[in-house]
Amino acid sequence: MSLNHKTQTELNKLNHHFIELFFKNMTRFFAVFVFLILAAVMISLIIGSWDSLSQFGLRFLWINDWNPVQNSYGALVPIIGTLITSFLALLIAVPISFGIAIFLTELAPEWLKRPIGTAIEMLAAIPSIIYGMWGLFIFVPLFQEHLQPSLIDWFGELPILHYLFSGAPFGIGLFTAGLVLAIMIIPFIASVMRDVFTIVPAILKESAYGLGATTWEVMWKVVLPYTKTGVVGGIMLGLGRALGETMAVTFVIGNAFHLPESLFSPSTSIASSIANEFNEASGLQKAALMELGLILFLITTIVLSLSRLLIMRIEKKEGRR
Repeated sequence: MSLNHKTQTELNKLNHHFIELFFKNMTRFFAVFVFLILAAVMISLIIGSWDSLSQFGLRFLWINDWNPVQNSYGALVPIIGTLITSFLALLIAVPISFGIAIFLTELAPEWLKRPIGTAIEMLAAIPSIIYGMWGLFIFVPLFQEHLQPSLIDWFGELPILHYLFSGAPFGIGLFTAGLVLAIMIIPFIASVMRDVFTIVPAILKESAYGLGATTWEVMWKVVLPYTKTGVVGGIMLGLGRALGETMAVTFVIGNAFHLPESLFSPSTSIASSIANEFNEASGLQKAALMELGLILFLITTIVLSLSRLLIMRIEKKEGRR
């Protein structure tokens, strides 16, 4: 009886060993599988864009011509459009998201927190094409008739702002695309900020309030230093969404391969250029579009890597303290 019991115990241990070994190998495979997918995407983009890489080389990055008739292609205009619209989106979205997070964590009554939080989550769930249609049919006429003419009148004669707010009020353009992108990324940034603000120990905030600090001082001097790693992560999440957005930008940016003269100029982005032309492209044009996709992939990778380095530096400084 004892022998059978011993044998059963050894079999159980062996089974547990195999299960543990299987579990470790599976999780290791899943982790490696992520890098395999990234490598596969990058290799596919390189193969697809090889004709363009061979013909244009690095010149592709600063050529501002896009002429399918003459087979002349360059990525300068889409790159500039992508960077400007993403920067505008962050410039608008970050302060608004910060205000939403402050209100939800510090100022809103309990009965109001859940409805606003649900509304933010619903905004994040709206498909991007809906934002694009909304921007085209609502924002564009409003901007063309009211907002852009007023901004041109106010800032068009000033020495520096003249370059930003000038030209004809088309309604579509970089400014409209940046605003639509800002509305799209606000839910993501605000949700992350709200979540990280809620993990701040209550004793820290109560101590600051007890010393006579205002809500703004508590948020700026207590909550933000405690949660800056999470805040940076949320902002980078929004930036990643803005860089790769396609349909919403395609509706409102104007899709013109011209260097922008102001924020109101129609232009294009990498994602919108691919969406507009890929179905009808062939030969060198298709390779150039694939190279645009490769550039967007590299830009996103660089931005996320820099954000990770920034977070590591912040964590390192906090460790020294």
